[in-house]
Amino acid sequence: MAFIYCRSWAWLLLLGLLVLGGQRTTLVHENCGVVGIFSLAGHNVIPFAIDMLRALQHRGQEAWGIAVPNKPPFKRLGLVSQAAPDFQAIVRKYKSSAAIGHVRYSTFGKSNLENAQPLKVKDLCIAHNGTIANVEQLSGMVGGCTFTPQTMSDTLVAAQRLVMHIAEKDDMASAMSILKSEMVGSFCFTFLTDEGSVYAARDTRGFRPLVLGFHKETGTYMVASESCALAAVGAQLVRDVEPGELVKMGKAGVESQQFATETPHAHCAFEYTYFAHPSSIMEGINVYAARKKIGQFLAKKFPIQDADVVVPVPDSARPAALGYALESGLPFEEGLLKDRYSKKGSMRSFIEPYQNDRVEINKGIIPIREVIEGKHVVVVDDSIVRGTSSASIISTLRAAGARRISLVVTYPPIRYPCYAGIDFPSQEELIAYQHGAEEQANEKVAGKVARVIGADYVAYNDTANLASAIGMPEEELCFTCSTGNYAPLGIKPVFKTRAQIKGE
Repeated sequence: MAFIYCRSWAWLLLLGLLVLGGQRTTLVHENCGVVGIFSLAGHNVIPFAIDMLRALQHRGQEAWGIAVPNKPPFKRLGLVSQAAPDFQAIVRKYKSSAAIGHVRYSTFGKSNLENAQPLKVKDLCIAHNGTIANVEQLSGMVGGCTFTPQTMSDTLVAAQRLVMHIAEKDDMASAMSILKSEMVGSFCFTFLTDEGSVYAARDTRGFRPLVLGFHKETGTYMVASESCALAAVGAQLVRDVEPGELVKMGKAGVESQQFATETPHAHCAFEYTYFAHPSSIMEGINVYAARKKIGQFLAKKFPIQDADVVVPVPDSARPAALGYALESGLPFEEGLLKDRYSKKGSMRSFIEPYQNDRVEINKGIIPIREVIEGKHVVVVDDSIVRGTSSASIISTLRAAGARRISLVVTYPPIRYPCYAGIDFPSQEELIAYQHGAEEQANEKVAGKVARVIGADYVAYNDTANLASAIGMPEEELCFTCSTGNYAPLGIKPVFKTRAQIKGE
């Protein structure tokens, strides 16, 4: 892979692009899915890599890739399944007992093949899930800019800096410890060396999930963003990779070192309500069970009089809607279905990079009139971010004859950009900020949002209730996007527009 290095004048030009109102802004990058695989028995792990990435497709739909030792990474735009006709050729060409892989969902930089991962710097391949917020500062440490507005990559800058530290220390754990002290943000990395060793590292706060597994039949160790990827290939979940831990998978088996420690942890609460697969287990908690319990807690907190039916917004809100129905005694019905045969009907609207794509996905939601007509419908959704999906769904329910629509939301109002790898970086887009910037009470924000999206009633969860339902202490979860407390990330962000963030 070719890398672009800028001279000082170009670096100054780029810095100018990153300044808003005379202040340097904080960059936001990508939240994705990563895997790392090593077979002690010399088994070809590429079929595992492909199946694991398919299982993580919900974490990124723009591009995917695989890296093996001593070859340039293989990368494709689109879904993993779209390359199905080429799978056999890929398995043969990239045959290896060690590999890393990546599915991409961008929150920063353009959606193109050059920004797809894994990336390779010298003899090190890297895949990244998270955000490095001070990438411009880090870039200066590697001799200047390593990207243009079209090829921005915090992952590339981190890899180049890590390679420098490895050359100095000749030890991955020491190099990661130094790199961690230089970086601000969140990360789950998988690394692959040309010697065939696979590494995985998780940031000290544990913002993003990362798990370790083992496939007994082939003697293969695996790491992945979620345990659903392990289950997809018949591997057993061993444990979570701990925050601040570096795991090495090689001929000696699995080795572990703690490269840094930091407390409290700050696991992303949005993973539990939306992003993660319902079958996954994170920090010992099954996501499906957590979502169902969230719905039960919401039914206790927001009992809705004269309601007739509970309907989930497909797909991630289904368990919460079921929990709400069970606790409230209301019938649960699938009143909204996705058209799986439309162009983008099977995809997830929130993680699509462009607004017109999100609108197209929402057009693929079909109401069941017999469930909805003449009824007071309690709609359960995982979140309201921009409000576009919610407004579209409310309109669809109205057209299907709903008498009254109450929207219950499993996540608190999202008012602040995320700098830990979720795609709501622009405050101007957040409906709870647009219509409730001065309001602190969730109830008042909900009333304003209800009027904007056309609902009769909106009820937001709160951080304490959500943490209790998940089953984790509130102080161990990250709610920055709701509270505006960026202390876990250690930054004071300067907000900027989506066009600036995406390099458009």
